[in-house]
Amino acid sequence: MQRSEYLFILKVFIGWAAILFLILFLAVKFVPLQTNFLGGGLGNYLKNPYFWSWGNFDGEHYTLIAMRGYGFGERAFFPLYPILINLIGRIFGGSLSSFYFSGILISLISFFAALIGFYKLVKIDFSEKIAKISIIILLLFPTSFYFAGIYTESLFFVLAVWSLYFARRGRWYLATSLGVLLTATRFVGLIIFPVIIIEWFLQNRKKKNFLKLFPFQTLAIPAGLLVYMTYLQRTIHNALAFYSDLSIFGQQRSSHLITLPQVYYRYVFEILPSLHTAFFPVIFTSIFEFTIGVVYLAISLFSFFKIRLSYATFLFLGYLIPTFSGSFSSLPRYVLVLFPAFLLFGILGAKSKTFLFIFGGISFILLIISFSLFARGYWIS
Repeated sequence: MQRSEYLFILKVFIGWAAILFLILFLAVKFVPLQTNFLGGGLGNYLKNPYFWSWGNFDGEHYTLIAMRGYGFGERAFFPLYPILINLIGRIFGGSLSSFYFSGILISLISFFAALIGFYKLVKIDFSEKIAKISIIILLLFPTSFYFAGIYTESLFFVLAVWSLYFARRGRWYLATSLGVLLTATRFVGLIIFPVIIIEWFLQNRKKKNFLKLFPFQTLAIPAGLLVYMTYLQRTIHNALAFYSDLSIFGQQRSSHLITLPQVYYRYVFEILPSLHTAFFPVIFTSIFEFTIGVVYLAISLFSFFKIRLSYATFLFLGYLIPTFSGSFSSLPRYVLVLFPAFLLFGILGAKSKTFLFIFGGISFILLIISFSLFARGYWIS
């Protein structure tokens, strides 16, 4: 990458952060406060909402796990991110605010590094213009604010994009190492395993006796998940607690596998028809997550015809696996890390300014609404 390209990423990153703080400032002034699930608790939040709001909802769990270990129902939160928060938080003094600051710091550094990796990955096959537009669309996406919060999105994104980048360069040990860490970050990180195998196949299928070239080190990628499952089995005698605990977080989620058609059925015939009795944040969130569910199914299938098979597989599996819980709840956040979708949006944006302005404009409006609600204690994703 040239110096000008690094500067571009730095400028848009700073601009994105500045816009988020402006939205936060206005939200604190004009959006009514919902007093549950606030970062740091109600007392701390009221003293400084500009700091504590970045840890609303799941951020509270990650911070508490980092401070005192797993509590009831928290095994759905994978260990790598809390471990990092714990290590850095203790350096800054070990107080609650230190752990919060550490979580935000990890997210911001990870996200900036992820943007560089994403740019470099796109540039392997596409133009500088497409790479830049892909990043801009990602930053404008309605839930991009989670990249700055105490959530695993940034850590997952940086590990995934660099793992695939090193795989594209044939550096299988580095790709594998990051893949192991990815499977210790979130369960869906396991998708990097077949993706890396597919990528190796694409690069070597035309070589004579190519099976002899197989990088057996990649078989270690699920190790992050297996280590966590071993820990769960030894501590609470339930290696699958990370999945069974999902039903605790939201009535829409199930502890049993639900197929995608069933999820669509629930939304079309049960959830959406009942929204007339709800208030705006619930209506907005339900329609938003259903829309994301529809759009990303379409673009996941479309990707198999337009981009590299390994990328399309990452996108499709990354979309599909979260729906097995029986809901599109949190899907608007989960799709943030599915960077092949933003590559596709970048390709479309480079071809059509109309698409770029319409898609970017709608995304930005939804970003303002989503972050304003989230910052004031309303569930978004």
